[in-house]
Amino acid sequence: QVQLVESGGGLVQAGGSLTLSCAASGSAFSLNYMGWYRQAPGKQRELVAAITSGGSTNYADSVKGRFTISRDNAKNTLYLQMNSLKPEDTAVYYCNGAIVARQRLDYWGQGTQVTVSS
Repeated sequence: QVQLVESGGGLVQAGGSLTLSCAASGSAFSLNYMGWYRQAPGKQRELVAAITSGGSTNYADSVKGRFTISRDNAKNTLYLQMNSLKPEDTAVYYCNGAIVARQRLDYWGQGTQVTVSS
């Protein structure tokens, strides 16, 4: 079992920055992939950024050049540095961890609200 707890959300003006953190506990060492997803009201949950245990990253086109995902394996913590925030970045952000073996097993945090005012 893996537990994921996000922190760092809040209200920020457009152009500002926020850093989200996700603390993993339990069998966190088993996670092959970790990522951040977001869900805005009335929209589907979408991938924002992901990182593998080897450090490879990928980003949604909408956040490339503005957001940076990173992980501190020693602290079992995932980060999302968000710069140049836009009102359209407003959403609930969820931390995801996945164990990929013969099949994929996903774990989710409870979510943290990010609101960007114009």
